[in-house]
Amino acid sequence: MSTTAAPSRPLSTIEGFVCGGMAACVAVTVSNPAEVAKTRMQLQGELAKKGGEKVYKNALDVIAKTWRNEGIRGVQRGLGPAYVYQILMNGSRLGFYEPIRRQCNKLIGADPTDQIPFTSVFSGAASGIIGASLGNPFFLIKARMQAYSPVLPVGAQHYYKSSFDALRSIWHAEKLRGLVRGIDAAALRTAMGSSVQLPTYNWTKNQLVSHGISRADSIWTFLASSSVSGLCVLTMMQPTDTVLTRMYNQPTIRTPDGRHVGALYKNPIDCLWKTLKAEGPLGWYKGSTAHFLRIVPHTIVTLTANDIIVGLYKRIRDGHL
Repeated sequence: MSTTAAPSRPLSTIEGFVCGGMAACVAVTVSNPAEVAKTRMQLQGELAKKGGEKVYKNALDVIAKTWRNEGIRGVQRGLGPAYVYQILMNGSRLGFYEPIRRQCNKLIGADPTDQIPFTSVFSGAASGIIGASLGNPFFLIKARMQAYSPVLPVGAQHYYKSSFDALRSIWHAEKLRGLVRGIDAAALRTAMGSSVQLPTYNWTKNQLVSHGISRADSIWTFLASSSVSGLCVLTMMQPTDTVLTRMYNQPTIRTPDGRHVGALYKNPIDCLWKTLKAEGPLGWYKGSTAHFLRIVPHTIVTLTANDIIVGLYKRIRDGHL
C-alpha cells in the first residue's frame, strides 16, 4: 500500500527571516558592484542644470574607473553594512510576507493559501516597510561609503574607516536623529519595491507551474519568475531609489537650536520636486541602467537562493534529506 507524504508545514516567522537573510547575503555579494555604480550615477550632477559635469559616462564606466583607481575595495565599498542591511531587510521581507499575507486572507474570510492581489501587494509593502525601518542605519552608512571616492568623487563625501566608525561618528554628531535620517524615503522606496516583488514572483511561478510550462522545483522556474519580478521592482522603485540615495548622502547643517538638518532637501517630496526642476524627469531615472544591472541579478539570486535554501532547510527539518 502506498502512502502519501504529509505536506510540509510552513516556515515560522523566525525560520523565514533566517532563510531570507541568508539568501539576500548571497545575492548582495554579486550585486554590490552595480550598487556602487548606481549610487555614484545618481549623485553625479546633483541639482545641476543639464546634468552638470560628468565624471562617469555610464554604469559600466563607473565600474571600470572604480576598479582601475580603487581596486576590489572600491567596487565592493559598503559591502559590510550591505550584509547587515540585507539580513534585516530581506529577512523581514521574505520572513514576514507569508505570515502577514495569510493573516490578511483570514481577516477577509479567504483561504490563507489563496494568492489574492490586494492582500499580496499589501503584505509585500508592509513587510518591506518593517525591513526598511530596521535596516535604515546600515543602508545610510552603505550609501555614504559607496558614494565616497578618493579619486573621482561625486556628491557630498563622507569618509568612514569602517561601519563601526560610521555608526560612532553619526551618533556622536547627531545621535538617534542621524541614524534614522532618510527613514521616510526608505519606507516609501521599499514599500513600492516590496509591493510588487513577491506578488509578481509568486504569480509568475504559479502561472508557469499551473500551465505545465515548468515544474515547481525547477531552477528555470525560479530564474524566470525572479526575472519578471526584478523588472517590475525596477519600474516601480527607480525614482524613489534616486531620492533615497540623495537624502542619505546630502550634507547636513546645524540649526540654532542644535538640530542637524539636510542642507539640500527637507523630505522625499522636496527631493523629487527639486530634482525635477533642476534636472527634468530624467533626473529621477539617473542610474537606472546600473539599477537594472543590480536589481535583476539581485532579485534572481535572492529569490532563487531563498527557494533553494527553504527547500533544503525543510528537508533537513522534516527528516527527508
